[in-house]
Amino acid sequence: MSSQSNRRQFMATSAALASVVPFSDKVVSAKSYSRILGSNERLGVGLIGHGGMGGGHAKTIAGLKEPNNLDPIAVADCWKTRAESGAKVTGAPHAYQDYRKVLDHKEIDYVTIATPEHWHCDMTLDAFDAGKDVYCEKPMTHTLEEGVRVFKKQKETGRVLQVGVQGMSDDSYISARKAIDDGVLGQVVQAQIEYVRRYGEQGPWRVPGLDKNMPKPADLDWNAWLGSAKKADWNPNHYFEWRNYSMYSGGIATDLFIHRITRIMKACNLLYPNRVVGMGGIWQWDDGRDLPDNFEMICEYPRGMTVYVLGTMSNRVAIDHVIRGYRGTLQFNPEGWVARNKDGEVLAEHKKSGAEDINLHHSNLHAAIRDGAELNCPVELGMAGVSAVCMANESWRTGQMMGWDPKLEKMVPASQVS
Repeated sequence: MSSQSNRRQFMATSAALASVVPFSDKVVSAKSYSRILGSNERLGVGLIGHGGMGGGHAKTIAGLKEPNNLDPIAVADCWKTRAESGAKVTGAPHAYQDYRKVLDHKEIDYVTIATPEHWHCDMTLDAFDAGKDVYCEKPMTHTLEEGVRVFKKQKETGRVLQVGVQGMSDDSYISARKAIDDGVLGQVVQAQIEYVRRYGEQGPWRVPGLDKNMPKPADLDWNAWLGSAKKADWNPNHYFEWRNYSMYSGGIATDLFIHRITRIMKACNLLYPNRVVGMGGIWQWDDGRDLPDNFEMICEYPRGMTVYVLGTMSNRVAIDHVIRGYRGTLQFNPEGWVARNKDGEVLAEHKKSGAEDINLHHSNLHAAIRDGAELNCPVELGMAGVSAVCMANESWRTGQMMGWDPKLEKMVPASQVS
């Protein structure tokens, strides 16, 4: 697809979202809100969080230092040992427990945020205020209300924000959108996708052999890790297995579904859903977690289509990833996608370039900061994903179908949408 087509589609998405989330005078493109550095100018990088995903970012930055001309400057983690480990991996000269000290470095151009979800919003807002661009791991925020705050702040500050749904660096989904816009499938009415796993006896996101009586490491700032979450005594299960607890995470929906539904959103040009239902439960591992161990969701969108997402953690048998239209069905596969009509005849196909790859996702951000390239997962797409998965979780918690009220800029029971 040409750069002009990409730009038109990005601006169309931005304009559509502007109708439901007001912000400053106009939606700005990646090119106008980036600093537009020289193409070869070195980028200073700070890293916030050096756990599982944070360690992946550290290795990525270390590997891209030379080819992408990066200068790792500082790493922060509330566990000092981890911060120092991250500094060693990247070659950064500074390691801190307080992430704000990373933001104090004037020579840092962008930061990675790879922390539990409940910290994403505050860290992103603080980074924007410090004049930094951001790579924030998925989901963009823990709650939908926080998503609105980040969205508006990004528009006010004009900082570059890449959301860490790395699958968006696979061009299959933007090419699928082009095919749908060109009418290959006819009127699109439904899509389905999944994220299925089969965990062992310990259950989702439990650490085998973790001692619940493990003492807090002396150099771990537990209160800093809790942040805005409910104050609590040190708990190794909460620290190491935070995806099981709603204080810090949205579980299956925000950690896994966000990867899948964002693909459908990009392909079908979807933003806020009209209505969402989330269903599931703590059916197999009733071990103190307060988020489902098996889950599914259905979203209805204003363009006139539904999206179904399956998420069993007890069985890994998958379903096809497809988009269904009146003229044909588009099916994603490891090579890209193929669209066929009702008789099985090929209408169109695409062999992908790119991949679900953290290196490509960072490189895309570097191009956006330096040259104004379009982001693969900008704030608009990050916000769309947050809206769907947070509404699904709220539906599960309350037993109600949830809706988005554009006048109130919040989710409400679907029956109350004005």
